[in-house]
Amino acid sequence: MTRVVHLHIGAPKTGTTYLQDRLDLNLASLARHGVTIPAPRSGHSDVFHFRAALDLLEQDWGGAPGHARGAWDAMVRKVQKADGNVVISHEILAGAKPDKVAKAMNDLAGNEVHVIYSARDLGRQLPAAWQESIKQGRKWPFKRFLTKVERGQTWFFNAMDLPTVLARWGAKLPPERVHVVTVPHDRGPNGDELWLRFCRAFGIDPAWAPLDSERDNRSLGIAETSLLRKLNRRLELGVRRDPVYDSLIREQLAQEVLVSREAIPVRLPPDRYDFAEQQAELWIEWIKGSGVDVVGDVEDLRPRRPAPEADWRDPDLVRAKLELGAALDALAEMTQEAANRASTETLGGRLRGTARRLRDR
Repeated sequence: MTRVVHLHIGAPKTGTTYLQDRLDLNLASLARHGVTIPAPRSGHSDVFHFRAALDLLEQDWGGAPGHARGAWDAMVRKVQKADGNVVISHEILAGAKPDKVAKAMNDLAGNEVHVIYSARDLGRQLPAAWQESIKQGRKWPFKRFLTKVERGQTWFFNAMDLPTVLARWGAKLPPERVHVVTVPHDRGPNGDELWLRFCRAFGIDPAWAPLDSERDNRSLGIAETSLLRKLNRRLELGVRRDPVYDSLIREQLAQEVLVSREAIPVRLPPDRYDFAEQQAELWIEWIKGSGVDVVGDVEDLRPRRPAPEADWRDPDLVRAKLELGAALDALAEMTQEAANRASTETLGGRLRGTARRLRDR
């Protein structure tokens, strides 16, 4: 029987964090139903897929130089040993250059490869992508980010431009093996419409993955993003920062402390909707002409303009009072974290001292 490999390549900010965590939580159940999510013997599948994608792209984000070396080949070996169907998923694959796409497809040759691309309207995706870039260490203002996207000068545009991405990844595939999962504007009656669409694309019965994920990678508000951007500038760490700083700033500060605050959301500026709508029209036209499979509704790719009277708040010009509130919450959390670590280190020192005294008796 031909093995089917479902290669989910992103795009960024289309529910991929939730997807990868839910797949990881349900590894054993999915395996019993003939679906393999490649994973190491110990550890998480989402980390394994991230490192494999980094290795394929020859990148070293989120770790010491060389930390991902060999991960793609390890992924391929696990695919070849799998019984039944396989799912590989990571959003950074969307921006792969043609030579990396060719390597991936060559390495997976002999399997029936299906490419799955999740797409979201730019009205929602651009604000989310900018915030994600700030979490990763960028310092650029929202206005500059949007301008670079419109000019095609940033990785995010290359990863989010649906025709470009699918022309690369689907170049040697019949259109019925290329699937576009659209991110719905409405989450559905049970809040799981996007998950159900992913299941249809992967050929998974939702009952095979009953454990739900709590990781939804929520967005930051304007004050929280502004604070984080200034912190990046002050620390001068960049996007290739030490993993310890990455854990403190991105995972704990951004994704636990700041994201939990009641905040003013980041919205696309009113004068940028023309670009978003033009791109949607181009994407929909390309999809209809290409014959690729759509899981969802292409109308989901059209941004929804806010009401004319709706107030828009510029995330590049945030009042100091709003930033101060976010900063105090961040300072309180970081102080508590430092105290906890110091306590743990002190306890560890006492335990080691006791062990030495017992040993020396």
